Amino acid sequence: MQAMALAAVPSSATPSTPTATSSAYRHHQHHHHFAFSPLPPPRSPPTRTLALPSAAADVLPSLNTAAPAALAAAAALTAALSLSDPDRRRRKQAAEAGGDDKEAVKAYFNSTGFDRWRRIYDPSSSDVNRVQLDIRLGHAQTVDAALRLLRDSGGLAGSTVCDAGCGVGSLSIPLSREGAIVSASDISAAMVAEAQKLAQEAASQEPPNSPFQIPKFEVKDLESLQGKYDTVVCLDVLIHYPQEKAEGMIAHLASLAEKRLVLSYAPKTFFYNFLKRVGELFPGPSKATRAYLHAERDVEEALKKVGWRVTNKGFISTQFYFANLIEAVPVGSPQ
Repeated sequence: MQAMALAAVPSSATPSTPTATSSAYRHHQHHHHFAFSPLPPPRSPPTRTLALPSAAADVLPSLNTAAPAALAAAAALTAALSLSDPDRRRRKQAAEAGGDDKEAVKAYFNSTGFDRWRRIYDPSSSDVNRVQLDIRLGHAQTVDAALRLLRDSGGLAGSTVCDAGCGVGSLSIPLSREGAIVSASDISAAMVAEAQKLAQEAASQEPPNSPFQIPKFEVKDLESLQGKYDTVVCLDVLIHYPQEKAEGMIAHLASLAEKRLVLSYAPKTFFYNFLKRVGELFPGPSKATRAYLHAERDVEEALKKVGWRVTNKGFISTQFYFANLIEAVPVGSPQ
């Protein structure tokens, strides 16, 4: 599972101090709450919009109010982007890993990517630079938002949850603390091993009457997942799927879910697509896989085709992390 960073993640920037890292993480973990914005009464079942925190609004200029000089600079940068060929670099990397995006992702997250993202996901690690710390905060907000969304939709104790693309267990372990029966999987054997280790450590610290059950971890890609679950969650994984494959993957994940499907994905807008292209000008070792953005209408249309509707949606952003978070249920569900 890879967080949705739309700019390059430099590996040589100055690391943050331990104090700054831990205190910032605690602040972002415990001071964000959902607020549902009421919409006009629709004819079809309503979709609630989650008002999630947006730090990026304070630091990213509005394209509509940009000064002429800024627009000229953007035009020059666009010209530079047209001369670059990030896709050629990605094709070469994929060919070296076995010929397709999936093999490139697997190879990356079992090697250099594992160490990099393990540090990003670990709130106790100070071995991260400013950009990586920002991505950590954004990803933590997404996990926290997903947890609150699941709690608000009903009790988790005893419910079956599939955490598809579990990474190091950032969501699986908290779900287990809530009493959920969790099946977790990731394409990376290194990520799964780390998740198992962290889950065992967490279990050893639980009180005797805790409902905690160590999740069932498996090394699997999304395509190999089978079974039926009350809830299927897939956070920050669709970024590895182009739209023509993402639609089929959304349908597959929905086929595994009985009651709810929770997804996060990098939104495709003019502005975020532009930021992504800027990041691709600085490839570096941390940009070893392709990153695919998805339009909100495409995701909702993919769900509609298989008989699902969106009931909740929200947006999470920091300076370098952007994600849409949605909850969907089968059409006809009372929720």
